[in-house]
Amino acid sequence: MAASASASLTSSATEEEITLTVKWSGKEYTVRVCGNDSVAELKRSICELTNVLPKRQKLLYPKIGNKLADESVLLSQLPIKSSLKMTMIGTVEDDIIVDQVDSPEIVDDFELGQDEAVDIKDKEVNKQKLRKRIDQFKIELKNPCRPGKKLLVLDIDYTLFDHRSTAENPLELMRPYLHEFLTAVYAEYDIMIWSATSMKWVELKMGQLGVLNNPNYKITALLDHLAMITVQSDSRGIFDCKPLGLIWAKFPEFYSSKNTIMFDDLRRNFVMNPRNGLVIKPFKKAHANRDNDQELVKLTQYLLAIAELDDLSVLDHKNWEFFAEGNAKNHRRT
Repeated sequence: MAASASASLTSSATEEEITLTVKWSGKEYTVRVCGNDSVAELKRSICELTNVLPKRQKLLYPKIGNKLADESVLLSQLPIKSSLKMTMIGTVEDDIIVDQVDSPEIVDDFELGQDEAVDIKDKEVNKQKLRKRIDQFKIELKNPCRPGKKLLVLDIDYTLFDHRSTAENPLELMRPYLHEFLTAVYAEYDIMIWSATSMKWVELKMGQLGVLNNPNYKITALLDHLAMITVQSDSRGIFDCKPLGLIWAKFPEFYSSKNTIMFDDLRRNFVMNPRNGLVIKPFKKAHANRDNDQELVKLTQYLLAIAELDDLSVLDHKNWEFFAEGNAKNHRRT
């Protein structure tokens, strides 16, 4: 009985809303978070108000010390209460964006076991985070959703663009056949771009690559890091992911798990919707590899082949290459 009461108190403490005041650049901002939010999510909420990217933020509060530097720490583990005032030191990005060059590269991608992946997706705390993000984040349409079309969600870094190599012209770092790929799949799919960076970076890069004003296809919407959520894993700790449920909740009459597929070079980003993610081969070292990278050519064949299906979530996208090859052989026979 005592254990049950203790668990109930812990649960209410983690779900309780906390209202904080953050002082920055001579102004005070009101931030609302929950105990089961991490420091990373606190920083994301501050970013929504100040436009200071999370990695540019340093949070100061004497009683907490360096614990605010660990973004994986949950707020329920810190002596934080409503009405607390903390100071944030940080700078808004300059007009010339350099955040992709000096940001740490994620190389430790991982694949969770099936049971754990299902557990993460179904955890009430993660569902709650998704509901909160749905309430907070607004998707601004660049072009209308089209009835009857499926949805393709694309990452940028290492998926469409090699952001680590240097070049005088960004077009040198664009993945081969990008415009041909987008033109072909646009016949069957609405296209959204979702990057784990700032919207400023997304708009800049897509503009430089000629994606936002191409006459042969239209981009439905852009999403950035503020649309992501932080989830908890027993084996991997806390990490960010891209929940497609956000898009489905915003446009339920157009998109669902049955007609959506997402490409990303990090499989961790699919953890809230594992049946809808396809891990694309990263495009790196553009100058050495651009002459022989055929990934988008093969993926065009795959996307057009599965566009005929009523439910994409029944597919195992790990085997996409075999599906595409088999479909191509069938077409050659006929």
